[in-house]
Amino acid sequence: MSGSDLLRGRGAVVSGGSRGIGRAVAEELSRLGAAVVVNGRDAEAVGETITAIGASGGRATGVVGPANDGRVAAALVDECLSAFGTLDILVNCAGIAEPPGSSILTIPPEEFDRLIDAHLGTAFQTCRAAARVMAERGRGAIINTGSVAFLGDYGGTGYPAGKGAVNALTMAVAAELKAYGVRANVVCPGARTRLSTGPAYESHIEDLHRRGLLDELTMRASLDGAPASFVAPLYAYLASDLARDVTGRMFVAAGGFVGSFDRPTPRVLAYRDHRRAAPWSIHELHEKIGGAAPGP
Repeated sequence: MSGSDLLRGRGAVVSGGSRGIGRAVAEELSRLGAAVVVNGRDAEAVGETITAIGASGGRATGVVGPANDGRVAAALVDECLSAFGTLDILVNCAGIAEPPGSSILTIPPEEFDRLIDAHLGTAFQTCRAAARVMAERGRGAIINTGSVAFLGDYGGTGYPAGKGAVNALTMAVAAELKAYGVRANVVCPGARTRLSTGPAYESHIEDLHRRGLLDELTMRASLDGAPASFVAPLYAYLASDLARDVTGRMFVAAGGFVGSFDRPTPRVLAYRDHRRAAPWSIHELHEKIGGAAPGP
């Protein structure tokens, strides 16, 4: 099978597929032979992406609307089955940026809820709709978009919390669906898009550096992102049969860099048998925790 036939005959849904990373992923899946349902909130942007895919010889259709709405998520699955006869790939790239300067000290609750729903809500609604079809057919690949922001290095509130929740949900989905032949993974991408360019974004990144949240190297990398086409191949690989044994993993892709997160495991700070000893005292815990060197 040639590279351009790697996904031949597959049906794919890409939420947030009309712009930025999502559009680059939709175009890459199409280039490799998949038929794609493009989703976005802007009908004009969805139409432009469908036209571009068609002009390159691919097949694409669209569903306009927010994918965190259960009705839209169901429509995405229905459209893929109706138009292409199959649903094999779900990619979630939909999301919104946290307002510059947003902080736990200032964010209104409704803004936090909006950020959580845009990321976690989208992953939940689309995974819920697609998983049932994939599990029944005994195959499928789900790739959700997380972010290294879940580590907290970029500050904020709803964006890192939402992305961290997407990571956790994906790991749980991978564990639940493995027996059905369905895989689920996360990509934490870094790329230059409309959300990561412009004076407001640059000022935000520079402010994070001044406040000590970002080191010099991370700041410069954040201000000099590569085009989204550099991260799209990782999504396509995870959607393909080449990754048939890859599930429950979290990857990072930015420009020419590809990495993965190790699965978090607890590092033992202290242990004693609870059947033979009293609970740890506050001072004992301070000795074990306050004096312990941080993990790698």
